[in-house]
Amino acid sequence: MASVKVPHYRKPRYHIPQNVFASQNRTTSYDHTLTSPTTSHMGPRTREELLAAGVMDPALEAELTKNPLPPKPNTTDMKIQREHRAQILRDRQHLRPIPGPIPEVREVDRQIEMSDGEYITIRIYTHTQRPRAYGPLYVAFHEGGWSMGDLSDEETNCRAFTKEFNAVCINVDYRLAPEHPFPRPVLDCWDALKWVAENYESLGADPHAGFIIGGASAGGNIAAVLAHLARDEHLTPRLTGQFLCVPVLADPRTLPAQYKPEFLSRELCTQDPVLQFDEATQRTLGGAYKPDVESPLYTPFNDPRGGHRGLPKTYLQVCGLDPLRDEGLLYERVLREEADVKTKLDLYKGYGHMFWTNFPQLEMSKQVLKDSVEGLRWLLNDDDDDVDGLH
Repeated sequence: MASVKVPHYRKPRYHIPQNVFASQNRTTSYDHTLTSPTTSHMGPRTREELLAAGVMDPALEAELTKNPLPPKPNTTDMKIQREHRAQILRDRQHLRPIPGPIPEVREVDRQIEMSDGEYITIRIYTHTQRPRAYGPLYVAFHEGGWSMGDLSDEETNCRAFTKEFNAVCINVDYRLAPEHPFPRPVLDCWDALKWVAENYESLGADPHAGFIIGGASAGGNIAAVLAHLARDEHLTPRLTGQFLCVPVLADPRTLPAQYKPEFLSRELCTQDPVLQFDEATQRTLGGAYKPDVESPLYTPFNDPRGGHRGLPKTYLQVCGLDPLRDEGLLYERVLREEADVKTKLDLYKGYGHMFWTNFPQLEMSKQVLKDSVEGLRWLLNDDDDDVDGLH
């Protein structure tokens, strides 16, 4: 990557406004928010705690009875899988808190060149009534098991973050497996991140006000992997935060033995209406992505340096019914206790993987967007003494 001139650090030149999405009487019945270092859960969670988080919430149970998801197609044909998933999300799009473009946010698509000479699309979100001060950068990588999904998956967060924080958000439409198997989706996102780092000034952003990467599910996996890569490759400007939403973070074949007692949910969480780690799912997604399970580009626990020190502060969202639950909880604990990384965790007990996109009519789905905005606010806040603790 070409060298980038990095200006001297300065405090953010903009005001982080109060959350326009937050209600005056916020309820946190889903569980609680944990913020390191003073109020977090210390030590491994017990089996009983993990099992309790996986009891389906009555609101989700009632919604499933009233509006069950269509059955998944019995095929490994990824085109059929993609269309099935996309149709479910399209049918529910109008129920999202931000169902479409908003006047405050300008959205522009752009083609950028990848390291292999091909081009991908990024969508750039900027505030239409931008103040004179430049805002922070947020780079988003979408969900979909590395083989499905598109820019629509991260558009709600990008619109909300741009409106709320004057952020310049970059939504990356990386190439998908099986047409482009591992590690191409990760490499596309790395190339896009380097492009953003080299072009932030022309984008009208100030990375010293915040330079954050994030994503959900497979996108959260990519963000976690790139946080390590950015640290090790000395990306400049440096990342200041990562937002990991229901991320894929571990593989039982390579997870260090000392963590395996905390890694139960892939086998125990069988009621999630969206994601199950049954043989069919593993065959479909694994067969499409074809990862090298020992590569550091696959999971952050494969880091060749064997550690996570030096990573930016991290906000995680984890769902209690989700088969990916325990790797998210484990990673948060490892970052906080073993790597001295500041963390913030929202745990949605009794709710499943990506429930807010599949059941946006739920009150808890609306809460997720509010939490996402507050999570980004926490990532942007550089006051070391600002610990909001246990709600």
